[in-house]
Amino acid sequence: MIERTIIAELKELLEDFPAVILVGPRQVGKTTLSNDVLLQLSQDTIYIDLENQLDFEILKNNSVGYLSQLEDFCVAIDEVQAIPELFSALRHLIDKNRKPGRFILLGSANPILVSGVSESLAGRIAYLEITQINIIEAFNSKIDQNTHWFRGGFPEPLLASSNKKWSNWTKNFISTYVYRDLNKFFGIDLNPIILEKLWMMIAHINSGIENTEHIGRSLGVKGNTIKKYIDFMEGAFLVRRLAPWHINNGKRLVKSPKLYMRTTGLLHYMLQINDFLALQRHPAVGASWESYVIEQIFSLKNEGVQIYYYRTHNGAEVDLVFVRGITPVATVEIKLGDSPVLSRGYYEAIKDLQTTQNFLITPNSKSWITKEAVQVCSLIDFSKKFLPNI
Repeated sequence: MIERTIIAELKELLEDFPAVILVGPRQVGKTTLSNDVLLQLSQDTIYIDLENQLDFEILKNNSVGYLSQLEDFCVAIDEVQAIPELFSALRHLIDKNRKPGRFILLGSANPILVSGVSESLAGRIAYLEITQINIIEAFNSKIDQNTHWFRGGFPEPLLASSNKKWSNWTKNFISTYVYRDLNKFFGIDLNPIILEKLWMMIAHINSGIENTEHIGRSLGVKGNTIKKYIDFMEGAFLVRRLAPWHINNGKRLVKSPKLYMRTTGLLHYMLQINDFLALQRHPAVGASWESYVIEQIFSLKNEGVQIYYYRTHNGAEVDLVFVRGITPVATVEIKLGDSPVLSRGYYEAIKDLQTTQNFLITPNSKSWITKEAVQVCSLIDFSKKFLPNI
């Protein structure tokens, strides 16, 4: 059992808000987490699973009437996106009784993109994303970094007894969640052939600049169609768009987002990488490490910080820029080797950004500071010692 640090945040939000929506991809541990919280609450609780046909029919046909009887309960509703009109019913119920901790809503899709959701529940609900198991949670559970990086952060494949079982789990996850469930979650009709080809292409261009027109030409469809497909993949927590940082400094900046697969386990399966040794020899190992580091940082960063990348057409570039408000406060450069050489473009970037905290993250480097005041460190040291202070 891996202890999830997000459980304390969920309990705190339930003390302040009538409803909390816990979102994240399937199999990331939402149900387990909510059930753990329900067991710790002093009030009566009930769990409703909208993939259970009986529960689905009850809420589909009489959600207000049924849930009105449970005012004194904390009600957990799993796969809430299955009934989009439920959000309107919840708004009515919450406005009648705004008592904190009434509902825990679990969703495998961003409700903003779910067809038929017309209520935002703004001011009535707290939004909390449960990410994959992060490096600190893995470290605390004595899971080594190489295993975590290779298999990704979904609990079941991460804890699998063999790479073969990891591969079998990942294969079935992709065939159901990626190729089948997206249509069901969002109430749309994505072409499964295009979706499969696009997913494979994203694996091969992982960490590159998103160019929907180029991808569309490769797949024989329009760029707008590709953008729509990637929107839904992002809304299902499968890919991450990393936006560029724009500043008015007279430089010609790259303005398209970079595209990343959010779990390296899925990335490695799509690239037919069967174990960590094979990953070390694969041409995509650098891009994989970059994806892995970025996902850990997003999972652990402070709430008030936004993260971008920075690149000019003249070659100034840094992998991550941490911004508070409108002020860049730190940068991170990600390198695979433990004795990396920083480029001229990197130093030009930090000069442009005028950041005072600058980091270089590698897999296993000891912490030390270069003569240019760049802090070199491993990912685990950055996550535990430096990231909390940015």
